[in-house]
Amino acid sequence: MKRFLPALLAATVLAGLPAAAQDLSFSATQPLQMPKDTYFGEAAGVATNSKGDIFLFQRSGQPTVSLGGSRAFAHTGAQMLHFNSAGKYVGEIGHNMYGFLVPQSVRIDAKDNIWAVDSYSGMLIKLDPTGAKVLMTMGRKPESIDIPEGPARAPRGGALPGAGAQQDLFDQASDVAWDAQGNIFVADSGNNTRVAKFTPDGVFVKSFGSKGADNDKFAGPSSIQVDAAGNVYVADPANHRIQVLDNNLGYKSTISGVGDPSALCISPGAHPYLYSSDSNLVDNLDKGGTIYKMELNGTVVGKFGHAGKKSGEFGTVNEVDCRNPNELYVGEVGNYRVQKINLRSAPPS
Repeated sequence: MKRFLPALLAATVLAGLPAAAQDLSFSATQPLQMPKDTYFGEAAGVATNSKGDIFLFQRSGQPTVSLGGSRAFAHTGAQMLHFNSAGKYVGEIGHNMYGFLVPQSVRIDAKDNIWAVDSYSGMLIKLDPTGAKVLMTMGRKPESIDIPEGPARAPRGGALPGAGAQQDLFDQASDVAWDAQGNIFVADSGNNTRVAKFTPDGVFVKSFGSKGADNDKFAGPSSIQVDAAGNVYVADPANHRIQVLDNNLGYKSTISGVGDPSALCISPGAHPYLYSSDSNLVDNLDKGGTIYKMELNGTVVGKFGHAGKKSGEFGTVNEVDCRNPNELYVGEVGNYRVQKINLRSAPPS
């Protein structure tokens, strides 16, 4: 037993404490130019493609819910907007699409395909780089949602609440990422509370996790990223940590000491960085708000920002894009905006 103790300790305290984290110097702008009569909603997702074009997936539009007996039928309530690299509006993608209800994130894969993740419909929708064609859907939006008499509701996939369902249906899909082989990794919150792995064609492989606080569990995975080696990083904000898994969804380590990680991003290139937002809760707008820049082993390089409404402050960050490691786009649910962050070099230690 003793020979396993050092490895166990290293896994559970990998990141150490961020007490010495340096404040990074940065500037903030709001580059997205909305067309006339179109307004920002909750900026749940923001991503860039290889050309620098920007995609905003926001909770807006005109949501409609109709009742039929004990069932609710929901429609629209989401907008996917396309901007060029200078922030000029190009057009809307997927107007009134059936699976667009409550946006959770948007990601761009290695081939510039656009992936929309919608938490309420429980769907991932893969579109071509122009946004004009649906290439694949994952999960399924139910025709209606049960409204039970009690406080609990049955999960869409039929699994017990928090049971880490071994299936290809999602309850509250929150994010998507890919490894170098194109395998798909999905953070699935709600009743499922798991991470699921799929083949590049969307065939279910396996799930990891269930409801709880142990190393093999989540309180609610909110964001997911995969590094060049295939390791999977999962934000678990209610457990105040990032869980690191291997490519086969086996537990490797825990990164802690960076608040309540909610939005993750790994920058590309020879020296990748892990960005993690300590996003303030929707019921405490003065808490957190800091974004941490880390090595992939969890060592904090620096940090910037705090909760607030001014330029350079953050209100409930839901997604971070870091295609350029020193030029970030930050989507804020609380402040109805996207900020472009330009990082300067960290001060000498």
